[in-house]
Amino acid sequence: MKKVIFILALALTGSMTFAQDTPLEISGSADLYYKYDFSKTANIPTSFATDQNSVSLGMIDIALKKTTGKTSFVGEVSFGPRGQYQSIPNGDDTDGNSFHIQNLYATYAATDKLSFTAGYMGTFIGYEVISPVGNFHYSTSYLFTNGPFQNAGVKANYAFSDKVGLMIGGFNSSWNFYSADPFKGLNAIGAQLSLAPAEGVSAYLNFMDGSESGTIVDLTAAFQLSDKFKLGLNAADFSNDGDTGYSGVALYPSVAITENFGLGLRGEYFKFKEGSGDESVTAFTLSANLKSGGLTVIPEFRLDSGKDEYFVDSDMAPTKSASQVSVALVYGF
Repeated sequence: MKKVIFILALALTGSMTFAQDTPLEISGSADLYYKYDFSKTANIPTSFATDQNSVSLGMIDIALKKTTGKTSFVGEVSFGPRGQYQSIPNGDDTDGNSFHIQNLYATYAATDKLSFTAGYMGTFIGYEVISPVGNFHYSTSYLFTNGPFQNAGVKANYAFSDKVGLMIGGFNSSWNFYSADPFKGLNAIGAQLSLAPAEGVSAYLNFMDGSESGTIVDLTAAFQLSDKFKLGLNAADFSNDGDTGYSGVALYPSVAITENFGLGLRGEYFKFKEGSGDESVTAFTLSANLKSGGLTVIPEFRLDSGKDEYFVDSDMAPTKSASQVSVALVYGF
């Protein structure tokens, strides 16, 4: 009997050791920036990098991932303005912020092709992301600012092949909230069709429709046209009650001049629909990426022009254009 107990103890210890030895993946980023708007005030209404003539904080972001057998778990938290009150729905309540959960979800891989995920997830919609290590440019597009940041719900992913995949899910009807209206629950449906028709080409057709969030159709694509030249694309149309919503398109050409130096341009056209003000903006952002180890220095010049007097000048008088320069330090680990 003692021998049996001893063998069971060894087996239990071995299984516990195996679970503990499963690598815990830790990744994240830290960033800060200096920005100067030539109007001498914060003038361009997109997310982040809002402080004028100031060396300011972005955020510290820490992501944890654990995989054991067929299951995996992801938790990601951020500290600082970019990851807190600038990207969650409690507005400028800085006193009420200590940190923000960016991701908190679990995945079960039923087969090599089929997996199920539930939790609070960074949105599958759009080209740009909250963490600056995922973007070439430090400032963000109008499409990013006006689209969802996170979606809570459940989803299924199925890989038909290496070139075609499909995601279908049910989500809380409001963007960026981890809890649903108790009377409505998961009443938003979302889907993503992913395509990789050739080497260096990927495309994602995204859709979400909910009674509160409205309907959004979004296309993102990337084309690695050569070893050095890449072209990104984002186009979206969003509609809510009545004529409210927006539509827009952005192109992201970039060239890797050397292994540690690249140049990129974002050209964007964005238009609010009639019920949301009927304003349109054309924006051009020229950025460089200078890399050394985990550090990326991003100097940037941005020029936005509106159809109407959407901005203000240095005398606070309405004007049709706004321009700014910035330098960001982004460290990824």
